[in-house]
Amino acid sequence: MNSKLIFGIAKSLLLARWRQTLVAAVGVTFSIAMFITLLSFMNGLNDLLDGLILNRTPHVRLYNEIKPTLDQPVNVSAEFNDSYNFIQSVKSGISRQEIYNSGPIMEAVKADARVLGAAPKLTAQVFFNEGTIDITGVINGVDVEEENRLFNFQDYVTAGTALDAKNVANSIILGKGLADILVADIGDVVQVTTVQGERFPLKVVGYFQSGIQEIDKVQSYASIGTTQKLLGKPNNYITDIQVKLHDLAMAPAVAKEFRQVFNVDAEDIQTANSQFETGSSVRSLISYSVGITLLIVAGFGIFNILNMMIYEKMDSIAILKATGFSGRDVNRVFLVIALSIGFFGGMVGLLAGFGFSVIIDNIPFNTAALPTITTYPVNYSLVFYVIGGIFSLITTYLAGFFPARKASKVDPVEIIRGK
Repeated sequence: MNSKLIFGIAKSLLLARWRQTLVAAVGVTFSIAMFITLLSFMNGLNDLLDGLILNRTPHVRLYNEIKPTLDQPVNVSAEFNDSYNFIQSVKSGISRQEIYNSGPIMEAVKADARVLGAAPKLTAQVFFNEGTIDITGVINGVDVEEENRLFNFQDYVTAGTALDAKNVANSIILGKGLADILVADIGDVVQVTTVQGERFPLKVVGYFQSGIQEIDKVQSYASIGTTQKLLGKPNNYITDIQVKLHDLAMAPAVAKEFRQVFNVDAEDIQTANSQFETGSSVRSLISYSVGITLLIVAGFGIFNILNMMIYEKMDSIAILKATGFSGRDVNRVFLVIALSIGFFGGMVGLLAGFGFSVIIDNIPFNTAALPTITTYPVNYSLVFYVIGGIFSLITTYLAGFFPARKASKVDPVEIIRGK
């Protein structure tokens, strides 16, 4: 049968019951709009929460873990080879936190095609002296430029400039919580005592705020050179190499390989932050589940409307079949009706979802814990709109399939005889 004629009949039936058609289309529109809005907002929230930790965490961390020696003296002694040895209160062996031969390792890591970049890091346990009180803290010695490039360090520096930690000698960027405890303003000098008992003055050049208050009360940042000077270590002394990969999913395999090649401990981001990935996955699953449920509910509405249309249009269906339309042609007419509702309702729903997302994105969201965030987070990923459009067509097709099949099996003789 002529496709143009099929579409013309479907259009007539749609317009003949335009109120029911409008109700069905509004159901699809509302479902798609809420689907897009919910996914955009929830994934924006996921990106924000993950960014607080995951974006500040290397994909692969190379370090030397302090751990007991696996081969205790009694186990390697020939005298006790045939004995069961029970060892209590095992202490860590003589090990070094420093990564041995760190320079060549850094060069080899950066030369790897899978690696976006690598940055050295040195952690120093210190005491911040506030009068007669010593406040426990940690100074992270970093290569400021690489931290900016790989981990967006500047985005978390809420006052001052990150590069000042490199350009100003003997300087420090304090965690905001720690700065409040010390009542230290930018330009002030704070006294720091190392665990070896050495005391150093450091000039405050900025505040760092991660969004996690307990961390901001402890951690601070300085250039790696300043931190090496605090610890009395040479210029090649580092305890961590932070590796950023092009593909996050490759982190476990790369960590395993680097552990074997460089003979150091290696930890991938999936292992270090599994709880955050789990939270993100659960939130995304809830978002998709709610959105798909809305679409299914809308599909039932279309199913009911098409069923009612078939009962009301039995005469029209009988006439169509009596004049030469096959059951397949009638089936196509009602499928076109269902898909038309899904297409136009879905298109309007996508636009409405984008509009709602823009509105949410412009709602003020001010919190002291996240000073760099001014509005609610929204993710405008094109994937959500593609999924929404496809689901709207699939749902409406399935909703129209069974009513269309029923219409195609109508016997015109019985309908006309009944009249």
